[in-house]
Amino acid sequence: MMKKGPLTIKDIAKDLNISPSTVSRALKDNPDISPETRKLVQEYAKKYKYKPNALALGLRTQHTNIIGVIVPELANHFFSGVLSGMETIAEEKDYHVIVCQSSEDYQKEIRNVQTLIKARVCGVLISQSKTTTIYDHYQELLDNDIPVIFFDRICTGIDTDKVVVDDYSGTFTAVEYMIRTGCKRIAFFSAPLHLEISKNRKNGYLDALRKYQIPIDESLMRIADTKPLGYDKAMKILQEPHRPDAFMAMNDYTASGILLATKRLKLRVPEDISICGFSNSNISQDTDPMLTTMDQHPKTVGEEAMRLMLEKIENPDNVSRKNRIIKTSLIVRETTKPLLNDFIS
Repeated sequence: MMKKGPLTIKDIAKDLNISPSTVSRALKDNPDISPETRKLVQEYAKKYKYKPNALALGLRTQHTNIIGVIVPELANHFFSGVLSGMETIAEEKDYHVIVCQSSEDYQKEIRNVQTLIKARVCGVLISQSKTTTIYDHYQELLDNDIPVIFFDRICTGIDTDKVVVDDYSGTFTAVEYMIRTGCKRIAFFSAPLHLEISKNRKNGYLDALRKYQIPIDESLMRIADTKPLGYDKAMKILQEPHRPDAFMAMNDYTASGILLATKRLKLRVPEDISICGFSNSNISQDTDPMLTTMDQHPKTVGEEAMRLMLEKIENPDNVSRKNRIIKTSLIVRETTKPLLNDFIS
């Protein structure tokens, strides 16, 4: 072992050929790590006089009152609403918020994490980039004793508190509503399916079809979560022999792209095609006709996420995990038909 400067967790991990997170947990005597590995790591640390990072250890008692937030896109209506809720709660407790934007880029998200570690933040709230499939940078935050809470787009590979929208029930409700208006071929435009949010919405869509015994048609499911993708894929699917009579979109931007495609093809909305978005963003009321959509209550998501973070910062010894689920609300506007008489209770 030849190294200048203080020994780090990464140095130990490299020399012992194990992961940094395993070293971190072994040093803390975590029972999830085998007794043999714990002994190996602890003896190595003692032999080479490893000293914990004083900055990381001091974060909880001498922290900067700064909380980091990483969002995929600042311009997105949902995330701007979430940030508003977070800042409201943080200010009440005299905390400050640093916001980083990943721009849906995994490498940029890693740089965001490094920036927040260097800024000595006392906690990080994260909504995962859709290109992120490796989670070492999240674990690095935890290894530095920085609490992490995921919101909206959560990472199931990291054991932390989470705040999510009820994506399953929201999508189920929206699809069920369109079925009850007479729609039978409902297309589903999703974000990439490795995201938990996409899996939950897809399951809501599928279960609504199953409830009403509508055959599941894989050809009606596409990956499209932006306005351009919504437009391009709707243009193609609407010109197929058995076109859909409705669309469940991942968000309002995708829904607006679908709406534009129906207009280009001179189809009537909602008479020929029904469309439902997700978010209740500003764009949902700017389209003509105005979009039916699901309200995710983003300010509430932000408030709950920040409350959980402050609880973790102020009670660092409480290791219990908490998950909060925020209910959605269906906002019926002009891109869906009224309920059929047979379905009105």
